[in-house]
Amino acid sequence: MRTLAFQMPDRGSGGPSGPRIRVGRPSRRARTLLMTVGVLAVLAMLFVMFAGFWTDWLWYRSVQYSSVFTKTLWTKVGMFAVFGLLMSAAVGLNIWIAHRLRPPLSAMSLEQQSLDRYRMSIAPYKKWVLLGVTALVGLIAGASAAGQWRTWLLWVNSVPFGKTDPQFGEDISFYAFDLPWYRFLLSFGFAAVVLSLLAAALVHYLYGGLRVTTPGARATAQATGHLSVLLGFFVSLKAVAYWLDRYGLAVKSGDFKATDNWTGLKFVDANAYLPAKTILFCIAIICALLFFATIWRRTWQLPVIGFGLMVLSAILIGGLYPAIVQKFQVQPNEQAKETPYIKKNIKATREAYDIDDSQVKDYSGTSKAGKEQLRAAADDTASLRLLDPNVVSPTFQQKQQVRGYYQFPAVLDVDRYKNKDGREQDTVVGLREINTDGIPEKNWINEHFKYTHGYGMVAAKGTTVDKDGAPAFTEQDLPPKGDKGKYEGRVYYGEKTNQYSIVGGPQKELDYADDSGEKTYTYKGNSGVNLSNPVNRAAYAVNFNEPQILYSGAIGEGSRILYNRTPKERVEAVAPWLTIDGDPYPAVVNGRIKWIIDAYTTSDNYPYSSRTTLGDTTEDSLTDGQRAVLARQNRVNYIRNSVKATVDAYSGQVEMYQWDKKDPVLKTWMKAFPDTIKPKSAIGNDLMDHLRYPQDLFKVQRELLTRYHVKSPSQFYSGSERWQIPDDPTRKGNAVPPYYLSLQMPDEKKQTFSLTTTFNPNKRETLGAFMAIDADPRSSGYGKIKMLRLPSNTTVSGPSQVQSKFNSDPAIAESLNLLKRGDSEIEYGNLLTVPLEGGLLYVEPVYVRGAGTNYPRMRKVLVTYGERIAFEDTLGEALDKVFDSEGAPSEETDPGEQPEEPPASGDASVREALNNVQEAYDAGQDALEKGDWKAYGKAQEDLKEAIREAQDAEEAAKKE
Repeated sequence: MRTLAFQMPDRGSGGPSGPRIRVGRPSRRARTLLMTVGVLAVLAMLFVMFAGFWTDWLWYRSVQYSSVFTKTLWTKVGMFAVFGLLMSAAVGLNIWIAHRLRPPLSAMSLEQQSLDRYRMSIAPYKKWVLLGVTALVGLIAGASAAGQWRTWLLWVNSVPFGKTDPQFGEDISFYAFDLPWYRFLLSFGFAAVVLSLLAAALVHYLYGGLRVTTPGARATAQATGHLSVLLGFFVSLKAVAYWLDRYGLAVKSGDFKATDNWTGLKFVDANAYLPAKTILFCIAIICALLFFATIWRRTWQLPVIGFGLMVLSAILIGGLYPAIVQKFQVQPNEQAKETPYIKKNIKATREAYDIDDSQVKDYSGTSKAGKEQLRAAADDTASLRLLDPNVVSPTFQQKQQVRGYYQFPAVLDVDRYKNKDGREQDTVVGLREINTDGIPEKNWINEHFKYTHGYGMVAAKGTTVDKDGAPAFTEQDLPPKGDKGKYEGRVYYGEKTNQYSIVGGPQKELDYADDSGEKTYTYKGNSGVNLSNPVNRAAYAVNFNEPQILYSGAIGEGSRILYNRTPKERVEAVAPWLTIDGDPYPAVVNGRIKWIIDAYTTSDNYPYSSRTTLGDTTEDSLTDGQRAVLARQNRVNYIRNSVKATVDAYSGQVEMYQWDKKDPVLKTWMKAFPDTIKPKSAIGNDLMDHLRYPQDLFKVQRELLTRYHVKSPSQFYSGSERWQIPDDPTRKGNAVPPYYLSLQMPDEKKQTFSLTTTFNPNKRETLGAFMAIDADPRSSGYGKIKMLRLPSNTTVSGPSQVQSKFNSDPAIAESLNLLKRGDSEIEYGNLLTVPLEGGLLYVEPVYVRGAGTNYPRMRKVLVTYGERIAFEDTLGEALDKVFDSEGAPSEETDPGEQPEEPPASGDASVREALNNVQEAYDAGQDALEKGDWKAYGKAQEDLKEAIREAQDAEEAAKKE
């Protein structure tokens, strides 16, 4: 091979001057080295891409859900290929047609002369330019289409709902499954036509078919015909869009006086927009035909007139006419006009959120029962839980952590277990999970090989505490002992286990430590991915960005890597079409610790059903950094708790069960992914004992029931019966969470494990309603919502008022001051509300976090019924005091009335002072409701003065 050389001419004689400088190709050795480096770089990039794919495949295979991985993968690949090729073909074909229709000779003008240079420069590369452009648009379109794999699977596997919408008579499945797919096809068609039109116009312009500044005709006949056909396709698609928009009105969201989240048609939609869409559809069809006719007429005149008519019609018919109807027909008599549509919205919303069979009954809020009856009912009506799972986690940590490398969740869980007598009791439970932040010496081996798992469940009675105010544990210590019997206590998968571990190999794990020292263990399960294969090790070294996985001697025969270890992410991975509840909870089932996870199927295309945002709706005082909200923060208008799932804390095995047999969305996904969901009949008795109604679904339903508990369109429109969810009185600014509680509702004969909440009337602090749902899956009434509605003029205190009454009581304030001595802190537990013989009983445990300790102990119990308040050391004492001979209402007396017997002189002064306190408090609440901050400030000053006077009166009474 000849080397090129350049010589520098001699300025004088023209001969060579100085040495010859050779500039040419690199040597063969250098070229080989460069090629080798390039090939290695490409291989490295390919291996990085392969590592992600390969590790995903290995993980799905390890959990025995490889069919989910392959079905999802091939669906994405198919969507990418089909729609990528369609887009490439559409754009490429139109570029080719535009090139074939180019004029044989270009006009002699400056514009065409400048274009000639561009044509000549790309002439040698025309094929490559065509391939490059079509490949680029194909890749973009394919990637976009691959993201619609859920839409495709829902459409191709759809099953009917068996219900039709009230406007068009279409099955709900048309809106839930078909319409989203049609809209995707329509958007793809628009993209293909627009890109083809732009590409064709550019080619026509480049080759003289279109002229901007050249005198004469602006377009050749061939260019006119070609572009007219594309415009005809565009207008045809617009006609299809107008037709689909008619059905879209049934799932359209908008503002409405009665609700902020209205969905469905209103009067103006049915009587203005709907006919307007039909008329515009017809006009668009005519306009499209005019564009197609340009192939023969070779003139733009009629199509342009038709297109202008369509635009003008869209403005007048689609915009101005509905505004006129709204202004002159709806607004003068809106309630009457909208009543039929409000009725449809109420019916659809109640069906979509499964609240259509909820019951609302009037409840007086006052009682005429005698003291003995009330006292007996207080013991039988509810298992009043004193151990608050939202408060006592630090106590569990202090008493049962055992070692610093263990931890409990910030919010514990409530479950049911049988006591020694065989009776079911509410139990607060938590798992002792591994805490890598507490490892004495942190390094790679310790974090990923030695400290790999937690150990044991800790459980305590929900209704009692020990004599020191600490939990009365029924399962405790290491190794675990208690009433759960023998079970596999090692926790390799948990809510706090969020990093990978490598187990089963030559490196021993720390099992647990006791007084005799540390116990070691080697994982014996088949979970995780085997690392014996060097390819697997290399893939995980890349995937986790940890080279030591590739060469560490701690990895050998039998080593397995465990990752994706939280129950939530495991279920999300094997069922990506499900929405996961934010509160997985553990249970001992058949000798194993199982995480129980509630999962939901959702849709946002249920006609007439109002939408809600899951993340916002499920937020309360416990989700602020403590407990997760629903995984997907999307807006939905249909939800079902269709799946109950479990994750084994030792093996990580995921099992999913069909819970809602009627849910068409789940049936559709089960067709798409067969053999992933087990039938409901496969749920064993031991597991069934621990299933419950999920909190997040309950919170979504209670939010909807603040408005949709009424069935009357007039009441719904006026908002006179609207409720609101109270703020948590102990955590201001956050909604009160629902509480699990074994409860006997007024029309029931025995206690049922329930989920409960309260409502305030809109913009008031009194109690508006009490709501409970049967949360026991073995009960015949499981999922049945019952609401007790108090009279609109009720003076029954709501949660915030009860807490304020508690805080402002002079005797209680004095007791609290005594408890706070020595820098101790007061923490309030869950304020439980229980309907009792026509009235409302409130119970709240009070915890004290003593100076020098970092955990709370229950020291007092607040109980209030009517106007009577008790603040005692135990629940029994507090109930006795509230329902004693002086405080209990007689057969003829409401609990809010005071006894008529005149008190002693000292007591009279105390009573008068307490009345002043109550009056000042009520004045402050009235000012707060009215937004009169000046009056509110004065009332607070009066309240402080009244409390001081009450304390003085009490001291004087004691001296007497």
